[in-house]
Amino acid sequence: MQLDELELDQPPHFEIGEKVKVRKLIKNDGTFPGVDIGKVLANIGDVGYIVSIGTYLQKAYIYAVHFIETGFVIGCRKYELESLDYID
Repeated sequence: MQLDELELDQPPHFEIGEKVKVRKLIKNDGTFPGVDIGKVLANIGDVGYIVSIGTYLQKAYIYAVHFIETGFVIGCRKYELESLDYID
């Protein structure tokens, strides 16, 4: 996404209920309570399901992903996820 590009100009890339996997290591940036900053929340290849879709700064979609194995629900950006239900 370019700095002047609004992701919200397009429909969400993923759908609620869609099965996804993590494309990059996700660490706590301080927004996940109860876990130290810098600790790993999701590893590359971890699988979860989209449970809700929100927005960030009226520019980007945030996908809440429920990771069954850990029980964590983590907010992720599109570039951090890959669909396991649909092949682009």
